Amino acid sequence: MEQFVLDNLNTAVIALDRELRVSYLNHAAENLLDISERRSYSQPVETLLTQPGLEDDLKRAQSQQQPFTRRKACIRINSETVTVDYTVTPVDYSDFSILLEIHPRDRLQRITREASLVAKQETAKSLARGMAHEVKNPLGGIRGAAQLLERQLNDNGQKEFTTIIIEEVDRLRDLVDQMLGPVKPPCLKALNVHEVIERVMQLTEAETGGAIQFVRDYDPSIPEIPADRERLIQAVLNLVRNAMQAIEQHMPLSDGQITIQTRVIRQFTIANERCRLVCNISIIDNGPGIPEDMIETIFYPMISGRAEGTGLGLPMAQSIISQHKGLIECESKPGRTCFNVYIPIAL
Repeated sequence: MEQFVLDNLNTAVIALDRELRVSYLNHAAENLLDISERRSYSQPVETLLTQPGLEDDLKRAQSQQQPFTRRKACIRINSETVTVDYTVTPVDYSDFSILLEIHPRDRLQRITREASLVAKQETAKSLARGMAHEVKNPLGGIRGAAQLLERQLNDNGQKEFTTIIIEEVDRLRDLVDQMLGPVKPPCLKALNVHEVIERVMQLTEAETGGAIQFVRDYDPSIPEIPADRERLIQAVLNLVRNAMQAIEQHMPLSDGQITIQTRVIRQFTIANERCRLVCNISIIDNGPGIPEDMIETIFYPMISGRAEGTGLGLPMAQSIISQHKGLIECESKPGRTCFNVYIPIAL
């Protein structure tokens, strides 16, 4: 019972023996440290995380038998720096001497950022849908009037102009339909996410003639996820095409590289909803990166860094993933842009 409770906490809990070696990790700690409990067993805690003063805090709590808390500590885990609060508590239970509880502050900041992002995107989506409906009404009238006019014209040269009007109206209507996105709810069925990714890479390689290099970094342990196959293919394809087009603008495609990585994340929060298991698909490219002033708006309709871009690919991908109760986030710097797709496997 105690282990069940600990394994379902959001707080990372590490139990240490008297020599400050790992005796136990809960699931949140495994996720934070990116290591299994079995592999970490009996390792000195400083081999898993590094923070100046941590060892002194552990020894002080152990010798004085008093709990100790440190706020906004920067610890290094697998060469990455994470801001956390941690509490050291001396215990006398079996072979446990110290309980180390770690509360990642970055995660709380991410949840707040996600909630703001989702709210802004919903507002932008509502505005885009309202504008799209308003545009479609006069487009229908223009098309109808052009068709009536075409029937009354005998001059083929003049009919060319009405044909242009009809074709351009149809093009605008298709663009508006893309803004509206799919109306029907997705048809969720259990599927293998790697089969979807392989299909996307097959389509992209056919489009580019195999010029771009793909790197696969899959976690074969990911179970089947509930998803609409065609829509998920479209969402991932939009993200891969976005990466490909960013690369193409600044270098030959043959110098480009897109890495697709899959992982399982435990106890992950998406838009204030806690998920027991989440599938994480990362699409990483070696392109020029996204300008800092655009990073907050790239999922809004009609926002594009390319002159010929429609600015609909990323919003459509975000819309599809949100229909799957998921979310897309982006991190970018020159030479590395990463789109992280999160889809719940189990709530």
